[in-house]
Amino acid sequence: MPSDQSGVPPSSPTPRQRAKSSQATLEDVANHAGVSTASVSRMVKDPSSVSAKLRARIEASINELGWVPHAAARALATQSTRTIGAVFPTLANEHFSTATQVIQQELEKLDYTLLLACSEYDAEREFRQARKMIERGVDAMVLVGDAHHPELYPLLRTRGIPFVSTFTYRSGDDPICIGSDNFGMFYRATQYLLSLGHRSFAMLAQSTVMNDRAAARREGVFAALAEEGLTIRPSHLAEGFSGVHQGRELFRQVAESNPRPTAVICGNGSFAMGAVLEAQAMGICVPSQMTIFGFDDFELMKELPVAISTIRVPSQEIGRKAAHYLVKQLNPNLKTIEWHDKAECEAEIILRDSSGAPPSG
Repeated sequence: MPSDQSGVPPSSPTPRQRAKSSQATLEDVANHAGVSTASVSRMVKDPSSVSAKLRARIEASINELGWVPHAAARALATQSTRTIGAVFPTLANEHFSTATQVIQQELEKLDYTLLLACSEYDAEREFRQARKMIERGVDAMVLVGDAHHPELYPLLRTRGIPFVSTFTYRSGDDPICIGSDNFGMFYRATQYLLSLGHRSFAMLAQSTVMNDRAAARREGVFAALAEEGLTIRPSHLAEGFSGVHQGRELFRQVAESNPRPTAVICGNGSFAMGAVLEAQAMGICVPSQMTIFGFDDFELMKELPVAISTIRVPSQEIGRKAAHYLVKQLNPNLKTIEWHDKAECEAEIILRDSSGAPPSG
């Protein structure tokens, strides 16, 4: 047996010493807590399955030894990584980032981890990201919208991976959609503007590339106008992707047309903020000369010199329901959460200073 310089053979390392020098094991934690390895495994898998006193002892030993369960071994034993994948188009959108934060918070409460990627509205990239997540063993997936690579849904179904589409809603469950009715919310907003007397409309529309929600919003506006025998002139329909600066450019484009529209409907919040700022720069008084109606309800929209009327999407509710739905699919007998088949999240029309009746004459 090797010895140190004093000639005294070293003693076997204790669990605590072994943890300091390398990695503690499940057995180390059990020995340190004076319990069986089965008790430790049971507590880690479901803390509520052991008594509070025993849970406190095991947690104290885990903290003392710095033990971290081996994810790969746990996955092999349980056939689950307790990881949920999510692919969002972007996190620059306040609603997507809010929903992501809520999903993460809810999953943490249920001992799941969120694995996140952004597709930048690119179907091929989204598909690659989803495949990589599947290769890493995600148990379920959160997607945005219903427009995806044609092989994505078949791949998820073939692999038996539960998934949910968010920020959109339609009846049925193939796949289930948790979100708001994009067509309906813009249809109702247009009806409201019609009720004020507007007959000349413009729209700063978000691109429909990989964005079925934007397409549905546009369709809602045109459907409401068609019922009154109206439409939007080609010169009054301006399209872009996102951004306040682009919103300013699109607004100037329609505001300089002849005749000038009396109401401008914006396909996203950044377009609406850009429109209000550009109207101010052009000397257009909002709403007495022109109404501007937005979408989303970003914090800044109510803080601008002219607070923006808009449609508020319940992004926190969407994130919470998406997390709960998927965990319930993975754990049908779990009692700590409930799923009531209420997938639609109602959007709300928020009226502020930017909307009013059209100018007389």
